[in-house]
Amino acid sequence: MQNIIIYPTPNKLVKNFARHLKNLTEETLKEKDLFHLVLSGGSTPKILFKELNKNYSNKIDWSKIHIYWGDERCVEPESDESNYGEAFRLFISHLNIPEKNIHRIIGENDPEKEAKRYSKEIVDNIPIVDKIPQFDLIILGLGTDGHTASIFPDQLEFIGSAKICKVAVHPITKQKRITLTGRVINNSKNVAFLVISDDKSSILSEILNKKSGYKQYPASYINLKNGKLNWYLDKNSSQLL
Repeated sequence: MQNIIIYPTPNKLVKNFARHLKNLTEETLKEKDLFHLVLSGGSTPKILFKELNKNYSNKIDWSKIHIYWGDERCVEPESDESNYGEAFRLFISHLNIPEKNIHRIIGENDPEKEAKRYSKEIVDNIPIVDKIPQFDLIILGLGTDGHTASIFPDQLEFIGSAKICKVAVHPITKQKRITLTGRVINNSKNVAFLVISDDKSSILSEILNKKSGYKQYPASYINLKNGKLNWYLDKNSSQLL
């Protein structure tokens, strides 16, 4: 199931998505004890993190939320490039959430060893469905080159990899990153793409309208087996749909 939801401004998108997150956690926690959430990096999540800190620090039962990351740059957590560091500074550090609930990718570790370690941490904590870990919600972004998480166009083999995590290399900067693979993302109960700004409109149109050549973009392969896929877009990003 795929839904496209368009909002007039990034602010309204983020406010509505935060409300959706609250409702989804509440519904899920009626049926089980924990909610497993995967965060994304990038500019849009920064707006979301500020909204969660401002309006949802006491409206969501964070003691029952376990937080993971879909990808991470191989940097120290103090770095401005750290996805974990950004999320921690903007909202996690302000929450009443147990330290054991925070499952960061240790970007300063050896990349290959950390990919294996984080894969094991996921297996040890996440329910296994169809022999693959199943998160409750994975938040994703969309790059101007069509990448999502840290699955880049020149590494499409990561989509169907049997591994849970892989070491990616940014095609331009050559920076190493650790990313979830497509198989894990597609096994999630829910996936939410958050996309804003007009510089994403062209590639978004190619992917969602399945224009010629769209299969070169990793984001086009996110197609959940049994879950719900929602695209949250602002007016500028959706102008070519």
